[in-house]
Amino acid sequence: MKLHLKRTFLGDKYTIGRLTIDDVYFCDTLEDVERDIKIPKETCIPRGTYKVVMDFSTRFQEVMPHLLDVKNFTGVRIHAGNTAADTEGCILLGTNSMPGMVTNSRVIFGLFYDRIKNVKDEITITIEA
Repeated sequence: MKLHLKRTFLGDKYTIGRLTIDDVYFCDTLEDVERDIKIPKETCIPRGTYKVVMDFSTRFQEVMPHLLDVKNFTGVRIHAGNTAADTEGCILLGTNSMPGMVTNSRVIFGLFYDRIKNVKDEITITIEA
């Protein structure tokens, strides 16, 4: 399965993008700000391609999508949330219907989770601006 996140708005407080699954639009995304120098819990992950696995999150206390081998980051997840305050470098899923946030996040994350939870093939995500 191939996930692709195209960042469409690089703001000074948040980043908005569009997520596709196997080249089909799935939802909007919200991340922290893109920076040249990482600030812990306030910077989106670097552009690139990452393997995604399903494993247990100690923060969320459940199995969740986890991006592996992200330089200078640990525990990068794809999860529900509405504003940049809800992410610490992770990718939030939802509908970008209001500036600076995504809505319907829990529902959309649930749909996303159902799509990927039983995938046997490799899952990757490519992130670009």
